[in-house]
Amino acid sequence: MSLEHIFKALGSLGLSQIEARVYIFLALTGPKKALNIVKDLKISKQQIYESLKHLQNKGIIVADIENKNNFSALPFEKALELLIKAEKVKNQILKETKKTLLSDWKTSIAEKENVKS
Repeated sequence: MSLEHIFKALGSLGLSQIEARVYIFLALTGPKKALNIVKDLKISKQQIYESLKHLQNKGIIVADIENKNNFSALPFEKALELLIKAEKVKNQILKETKKTLLSDWKTSIAEKENVKS
C-alpha cells in the first residue's frame, strides 16, 4: 500500500489533510517536538498545534508525560482500529438521527395536512 493510498484512507476515516500528514510523519519518524514538526512539514505553527490537539482527541497520537511538547504516534494498526471504531459510532448516531428526523418529518406532514382540513 502506497503512502498516498494510506493518506486517502486516513482522510476517509475523518482526518483532515494536515492531520493525516502529521500522523504519517510521526508514525514514520518517531517522536518529535511540535516545533520540529512545523519545520519539517513546513506547515504553520497554528495549524500544527490544532492538528496535534485533534489527533490527541482521536487518541492516535500522544504527548510525552514529561515533555508535553513531544509527540508520538500510535502504531498504524492501533490508529486504524480507533478511527474505524469512531466511524462506526458516528454511523450509528447518524442512523438513529435519521429515524428521529423521518419521524419528525412525518409528524410535520401530518400536522400540516390536519391544518388544511
